[in-house]
Amino acid sequence: MSDVDLQAEQYEKCREAGEILAQVRDEAAERVEIGASHLELAEWAEDRIRELGGEPAFPVNISIDEEAAHATPSRDDDATFGEEMVNLDIGVHVDGWLADTAVTVDLSGQDDLAAASEEALDAALDIAGPGVDVGEIGAAVEDVIEGYGFNPVVNLTGHGLGHWEQHTAPNIPNREVQQGAVLATGDVVAIEPFATDGGGKVQEGADEEIFALEREGNVRNRQARQVLDQISEEFRTLPFAARWLDSSRAEMALRRLQQQDIVHGYPVLKEQDGYYVSQKEHTVIITEDGCEVTTRSR
Repeated sequence: MSDVDLQAEQYEKCREAGEILAQVRDEAAERVEIGASHLELAEWAEDRIRELGGEPAFPVNISIDEEAAHATPSRDDDATFGEEMVNLDIGVHVDGWLADTAVTVDLSGQDDLAAASEEALDAALDIAGPGVDVGEIGAAVEDVIEGYGFNPVVNLTGHGLGHWEQHTAPNIPNREVQQGAVLATGDVVAIEPFATDGGGKVQEGADEEIFALEREGNVRNRQARQVLDQISEEFRTLPFAARWLDSSRAEMALRRLQQQDIVHGYPVLKEQDGYYVSQKEHTVIITEDGCEVTTRSR
C-alpha cells in the first residue's frame, strides 16, 4: 500500500480532528481537580470540540479508579472528583473521520501506575509502522507495564478507526500475541495501553450511559421514533450519551429501542473494586517510514 496518498482529503480530516482533540484533551486535563464536577467537565469538553470545528466522536469518558471504559456522566450527575485516578478518553470527528485519545490525571498519588501506561504507549509508537505485526506492539506494551510491576488489561485493545466507525480492524493488543494483523501504510489506528494493579481483566458493570445504533428499524412508539430519528441524523453509527437526547422521556425510549435490538448499550467496564486502572492513548496514521501521531500536543 505504499502508493496510498496520505495527503488525500480523508487524512487531512483525520489530522484536523487530531489537532482539535489534542487541544481539548490538554485543556480538559487541566480542569480535573478535587471538587470539580464530572458533568460540567464532560459538557465543557464536548462544547469545546464543537467550538473548534469538530464534533464529539463519542461521549467524553470519565473513568474513576477501577473503571476502565464507557463511563460518562448522566443527565443529572452530581459526582465530583476526589483523591482518585481519573482517565479522560475523548474522541473527535470531522465529517466522520476520527481521532481518539486518552490521558490519566492522577489525583490519588499513584504516579507509577500512570507512568506505566504512558511509557508503554511511547514504546508502542516507537515500533509502529508498515509491516509491523500488532503482536509485537502488544509485546512492547506488556513488557513496559510488567516492568513497573503492574499488569496490562488484556481484554481491552487498541483499534482501527474507520469512516463513521469508532472500532474497526485491526485490534491492537496490550500483550504479546502470536501472528496478529500486520499494519500497512495508510492505516489509521488508536493505540491505547491500559495498566492496572489488579488482575488485568475488566468486567461489565451495571451502569450504562453510552449507546449506539445497531440497525435501522420501525418503532410504533412516538417518543422512541423521535429519539431514533435524532440518533440516525446526528450520531449515525457513532456512540452517543443518553444525556445528548432531546426527548424528555429519552430513557424510556432508549429501553424500547434496546428491547428491539435497534440500539445497544455499552456497560461501564471495570477492574475489581479496590484496584486502579491507568490509560494513555494516541491516534496514528501509519506512514511509509513509521507513524504520524495526529493527537500529539501542539
